[in-house]
Amino acid sequence: MKLPNYLLALTATMALPSLAEDWPMWGRTPDRNMVGNASNLPTEINPGEIGDDEQVDLSSAKNILWATKLGSQTYGNTVVADGRVYVGTNNEVPRNPKQTGDRGVLMVFDEKTGDFLWQLIIPKLGAGKVSDWEYVGLCSSPVVQGDKAYIVTNRGEVVCLDTAGMSNGNAGPFKDEAKYSTADPAQPYEVGPESADIIWIYDMREELGVFPHNVSSCSPVIVDGILYTATSNGVDWSHTNIPAPLAPALVALDVEKGTLVGEEISGVSERVLHASWSSPAYGKLGGKDRIVWGGGDGFAYAFEPKPTFDEDEELDVLKEVWSFDVNPVDYRFKGGDPKGEPIKYATFRGPSEIIGTTVVYDDHVYAVSGQDPEHGDGIGILTCFDASGKPVWTFKDIGRSISTASIHDGLIYQAEYDGDLHCIDIKTGKQLWVHETQSRIWGSTLVADGKVFLPTEDGEVHVLATGREKKELGLFSFDAPIYSSPIVANDVLYIATMTHLYAIKSK
Repeated sequence: MKLPNYLLALTATMALPSLAEDWPMWGRTPDRNMVGNASNLPTEINPGEIGDDEQVDLSSAKNILWATKLGSQTYGNTVVADGRVYVGTNNEVPRNPKQTGDRGVLMVFDEKTGDFLWQLIIPKLGAGKVSDWEYVGLCSSPVVQGDKAYIVTNRGEVVCLDTAGMSNGNAGPFKDEAKYSTADPAQPYEVGPESADIIWIYDMREELGVFPHNVSSCSPVIVDGILYTATSNGVDWSHTNIPAPLAPALVALDVEKGTLVGEEISGVSERVLHASWSSPAYGKLGGKDRIVWGGGDGFAYAFEPKPTFDEDEELDVLKEVWSFDVNPVDYRFKGGDPKGEPIKYATFRGPSEIIGTTVVYDDHVYAVSGQDPEHGDGIGILTCFDASGKPVWTFKDIGRSISTASIHDGLIYQAEYDGDLHCIDIKTGKQLWVHETQSRIWGSTLVADGKVFLPTEDGEVHVLATGREKKELGLFSFDAPIYSSPIVANDVLYIATMTHLYAIKSK
C-alpha cells in the first residue's frame, strides 16, 4: 500500500507512534496542513469564570479538561508532544516572581493535568518595536523531535532545548542558562527544576547579520537532521530602508550541532516588502523532496532540501527549484502595466508578501498573500501551484490573510484577516461557500473530527461542519481575543487566548 504524502513526510522527521495523535510542530506535520486526527470533539463549551487572581474557576465550566494562566499577550501556537504542552507568551504574569519585566517566554505544561513544568525566559533585545516589539513575547512554535525542542526566540535566535527542562540535570554543551535569562543584574536568574535546559544557541542576528522587523516569527521544520527556518529579515523603522539586503531570509542548521549548513541566495531580502516571517514546509513534489516557503518578497519558493556548495558564492546554499510571484501584475503596477508606475506597498490595492504558511498537499502547493494586520485590509490572492511551480488556479475573491489553510477531502478552508472563511474546491479553485465572522482573524483554521474550528479577534471560535455545503455547528466564546490557532492532540482541543490556555474535551 502506498503511504499518503503527509505520512511520508512524518517518517522523515520522527517516529510514527507519537504522531498519530500528538501535534509536535506548527501544522502538526511537515506539510503544514492544519488537519488533525480526533474524535468526539465538542461543539459546545463554557470556559468557566476568570477570578480576580486571573485563575479560571471551572466549577461552572463545560467540557473543559483544564485551563491555565499565560501572560498578557499570547501569539505563539500550541504544540503537544510526549505528554508536554508548549506555548509562547510574555512575562506579564511571571511564573517566577523573581524574574519580572518584559520578556519572551516559552511555557511548558503537563498534558494531562495542565500543571506547570518549566519555562524558557528570554530577555528582550531592547530595540523596541523595530525588532523586538514590547510585550509581544514569543511568537514562534517549537518543533519537538525525540527529547529535544527547537524554537526561534524573540531575539532572533534558534535555540535547542531538552524537553525535560532542568528536571534531569543540565545536559548539552551550553551551561550558562543563568546568564542567558538574566535581564537585570540586580535580579540574577537562579537555575532550578522549573528552568529550561539549553543545549545550543544559534544567534541569527550575530552570525548572519539579519535585521528582524518588529518580531522574530517563524516556526522551524526538521527533515533528515536539518532544521529549516526563516530569519524574519526585513525593513527598518522607516519601512523603506532594508538594513541587511544581502542577509539570507531562509537558512538550514544542523540539528545536533546548531551550525549553519546552508542558506537561500534567491535575493529575497533585496526585494523584501516588510519581513520574512512565514514558516517553511516540506513535502514531495513530482516525487522529489522539497522545502516550500513563502517569502517576504511575495514569491512562493521550492528548494532542494540538501544544501550544495555554490562555487560562485563560495558557500553552501539551498538550491532554488522554482519561484513564482503570487502578486498579479495589477497588484504590482498601476493599470497592470509592468513598465508603468509601481503601486505602493501597504496600500489597499498594492502587493503583499506571504505570512501564512505554504501548505504541501497531494503534489501541489497552496499559498495565500497577506500583510501585517497593522496595515489594515487590502486585496489578496490564494494560489494553487503544481509540482513544477506553475499556477493551476488562483482565487482573487479574498482579502489579505496571515492564516494557514486546512485541506481535507477535496476542499480547502482558508480564512482571511477581514473575517471571512472561504471553502474552495481544490481541483477547480471555485468557492463553494463563505462564512462571515464579523471579526478579524489572525489565527488559522483547524479541521478535525468532521469539523472546522475558526478563531477570531473577538475571542470566539466558530465551529462548522466540513463539506461542500455550509453548516454551522456551534460557537465558543472566551473572555479574551484569540490571535493564535487551535490545535488538537489525543482527542483534546487546545485554544490559547491572549491570556489563558484551555484544554477542551467532551465529558
